[in-house]
Amino acid sequence: MKLNIALLAGDGIGPEVINEAVKVSDAIAQKFGHEITWKPALTGAAAIDAVGEPYPDSTHEVCKNADAVLFGAIGHPKYDNDPSAPVRPEQGLLKMRKALGLFANVRPTFTFPSLLDKSPLKRERIEGTDLVFLRELTGGIYFGEKGRKDNGDTAYDNCVYTRAEVQRLAKKGFELAMTRSKKLCCVDKANVLETSRLWRETVQAMEKDYPEVEVSYEFVDAVAMRLVQWPNSYDVLITENLFGDILTDEASVISGSMGLMPSASMGAEVSLFEPIHGSYPQATGLNIANPMATILSAAMMFENFGLMEEGKAMRDAVNKALEAGVVTEDLANGGKAYGTKEVGDWLAANV
Repeated sequence: MKLNIALLAGDGIGPEVINEAVKVSDAIAQKFGHEITWKPALTGAAAIDAVGEPYPDSTHEVCKNADAVLFGAIGHPKYDNDPSAPVRPEQGLLKMRKALGLFANVRPTFTFPSLLDKSPLKRERIEGTDLVFLRELTGGIYFGEKGRKDNGDTAYDNCVYTRAEVQRLAKKGFELAMTRSKKLCCVDKANVLETSRLWRETVQAMEKDYPEVEVSYEFVDAVAMRLVQWPNSYDVLITENLFGDILTDEASVISGSMGLMPSASMGAEVSLFEPIHGSYPQATGLNIANPMATILSAAMMFENFGLMEEGKAMRDAVNKALEAGVVTEDLANGGKAYGTKEVGDWLAANV
């Protein structure tokens, strides 16, 4: 297969972890007889510094003409620490999601047998955890009208959803549940929010189309509590943008490190694959960032093309590295810590 992949390294440790994902992906392509053409493009703070905007038109052209996008991370302290900055890296991410129609964020959370005791939660609470969040990505409070009034003393952010936005996200949730254990949880705050009541009634109306799926409805605060009590009780969860943003970060630490969790943002035409961690600017250039989440995101990318054996080979290599202790400092736990590049080299040699 010939693949044309847009490569958006971004800021901070983004370029470092992306380099290792490319290295391992190229090794997979060589092993299985594929050809990958990588098309680098600017985004985030790097793009602001270069051309004055975080998601330039030239980058959008590269992305929309690609088969998929492999993305690193964005963010820089000089923008994070300046609330009055007129242009921010995160604006580029929101613009990209909207422009590419990336409406469904797929965030799996699973455990690694060799790391069960490195989780902040007890082994017996997390063993067997294998859940997936589908977070709506282009609606809600992040995209609603926002502003200030009363001479800046009052601020507002409007949360707006349409039934069609809920339906297309829920449809993916039902379809994913059918391929797994046929359990779906709709996460909302329907006791308080009108948008949540729309979510709940829309999903309830769709249940008849998927009679094999067992659907539950839980308030977001209850889910936040159960994620640290019994995360292995969940399978597929669907939710709106803000709730999903918070809950998926909470779930990500169950595995033992945010540097291990991949994600995908799915659209009608093109999909984007990225690690869930941020740009971690303090580690930039130190060769200490964990590249495994980005490499596992690339594995999700291969699987999205139907190349299941290739994705499995990448995931198997990561598991072997974890078992062998070939890990960066976030997982070394006092033992030998390998550098970002060394972990990538080991994985490329062992796929």
